[in-house]
Amino acid sequence: MRKERIVNEEQAIGMIEDGMTIAIGGHVNSAHPMALIRGIIRRKIKNLTVISSAQGGPEIGMMIGAGCIKTLITPGVHAEYLSPIDPFFRFSAQKGEIDLWETDEGIHYCMLRAAAQGLPFLPWHGGIGTSIPELNPHLKIIKDPFHGKPLLAVPAVKPDVAILHAAYADSYGNVQHIHGWGDRAHHRAAGKTIVQVEKIIPNEEIRKNPAMTSILGAEAIVRTPFGAHPMASPGFYLEDKEHIKEYVAVANKACKADDKNVFVDYLKKYIYEPKDNIDYLERVGIRRLLSLYEF
Repeated sequence: MRKERIVNEEQAIGMIEDGMTIAIGGHVNSAHPMALIRGIIRRKIKNLTVISSAQGGPEIGMMIGAGCIKTLITPGVHAEYLSPIDPFFRFSAQKGEIDLWETDEGIHYCMLRAAAQGLPFLPWHGGIGTSIPELNPHLKIIKDPFHGKPLLAVPAVKPDVAILHAAYADSYGNVQHIHGWGDRAHHRAAGKTIVQVEKIIPNEEIRKNPAMTSILGAEAIVRTPFGAHPMASPGFYLEDKEHIKEYVAVANKACKADDKNVFVDYLKKYIYEPKDNIDYLERVGIRRLLSLYEF
């Protein structure tokens, strides 16, 4: 018998512990697993090593502002034109409050690919001739044994857990994205994968379009309608620009005052006081949510 893998939010978040390495899917202002991110912050999980998506969004800044992240592996954190660089990311990196693992997108995926293949490292052309190897001591310049040219040795970094947001899944952990970006790379590299989805659909529907199935057998599936809010969920709703602006404004204020307590009111309103994703959606409001429909 196939094992059903549907869990609730608390069960999913219970799979994440202090000090773990977690990979977070999505891309900038789209498809981040925000319901799970809010759960991590609400449970005050600390000392995480976080591997962002190839371009992290405000979810990373929120986690930094809440004190969840010890080490961050990322090519960048921003909210597109709403914030060219996330305030908490910039100020915390400048002050040395987080350990920043310098990378670019190519190195990022090379690191994940090495982990997925069970290799200690993989060679990469990118980064040679730049300051990245100087900024990141984990990267080593080696010589190609066949042609003698310099290469960058990128170590594998294996996430304990990948947390992702997708459109659909069945009860057996088979997941379908509308746009998956780098989520497959996170899944392949990780020890376990938790996926929050907009809808759980029958396995028969999954089997009708096998080419759309992006992940097979995720360890946990969480039904979270509007679970990516305030980010977009492709095919369902757009990003909530006003909410992201609200976060950016309070993050800027906290950073300029050098006082993260300024961020507490935002955390209370949207994360600490709501008990789960449904409570959060009620706080955001039905009019705001319905205004975000993509179609």
